[in-house]
Amino acid sequence: MSNLVTIFGGSGFLGRYIARRMAKEGWRVRVAVRRPNEAMFVKPYGVVGQVEPVFCNIRDDDSVRAVVHGADVAINCVGTFDAFGKNNFDAVQSEGAERIARIAAEEGVARMVHVSAIGANAEAESDYARTKAEGEAGVLVHMPGAVILRPSILFGQDDNFFNRFAGMTTISPILPIVGGDTRFQPAHVDDVAEAAVKGALGEAAPGVYELGGPDVNTFRELMRQMLGVIRRRRLIFNMPFWMAGLMARIFRIGEVISLGLVKGPITKDQVLSLKVDNVVPEDAKGFADLGIKPQSMEAILPDYLWRFRPSGQYAAIKESARNLNT
Repeated sequence: MSNLVTIFGGSGFLGRYIARRMAKEGWRVRVAVRRPNEAMFVKPYGVVGQVEPVFCNIRDDDSVRAVVHGADVAINCVGTFDAFGKNNFDAVQSEGAERIARIAAEEGVARMVHVSAIGANAEAESDYARTKAEGEAGVLVHMPGAVILRPSILFGQDDNFFNRFAGMTTISPILPIVGGDTRFQPAHVDDVAEAAVKGALGEAAPGVYELGGPDVNTFRELMRQMLGVIRRRRLIFNMPFWMAGLMARIFRIGEVISLGLVKGPITKDQVLSLKVDNVVPEDAKGFADLGIKPQSMEAILPDYLWRFRPSGQYAAIKESARNLNT
């Protein structure tokens, strides 16, 4: 019988790439999610019955134990940007991560891979960064041999970064951003998935790996690169932090009044996060230590952002036609 891996958040942006890779390695894959009926798309990643979405609420011991029981490896990809509600930063990224590790240890799970984030810091102003650090500490208490991955912003098909801003350019001549001078080191989602699989297979030494791509750019530079790919000219407006913070508070009031029906485009915690560079420290272990050569944005972005070009899939044909001799 083949080995079994439980992937918490396995239907998410990163989790689905990990699930696909683990299935190709011949493993049975449990995709533990809150809404299994919305994760059925993972089933074709393997042969019939190899990849199965299962219900799990990581705030509940019994729920976690049910999906971990019998597993050889646990991979935690669950994260949130929600500062409020039942599934907030503390419940998901701190307490939830610790719970998964504790129960995995109790159930005799051999290895654990935990996905955190660059900038995880117990002393950070941002609750997102603080709870990421607390989650790492909780994991290591129970699974000291865990592999912890700290990726920078992830890019790739269906990402929520470049797709989001490219979509904004189709409806507005102005592209507002916050933290235009903050540096990022985006990593391709499948490279991070490969790192997770190496940890799951025991091919990575225990410890923390900070994962950033080959390019370091400011937020403003990333937007310029994205605009070049989609062939659009837009005014990039770098909103001051004080203004962004004020807007975030106003949006929060609107969210409370609407009982959560109205969501603002930015939160106070995201504003705090955008004040801090999101890059790999010089002395950190990273992709190179895992034997992975990360892919560049230049090679990947055109593969999925072409649909935001004014002529969409016909942009290349029109550009070629302009070069024909008449």
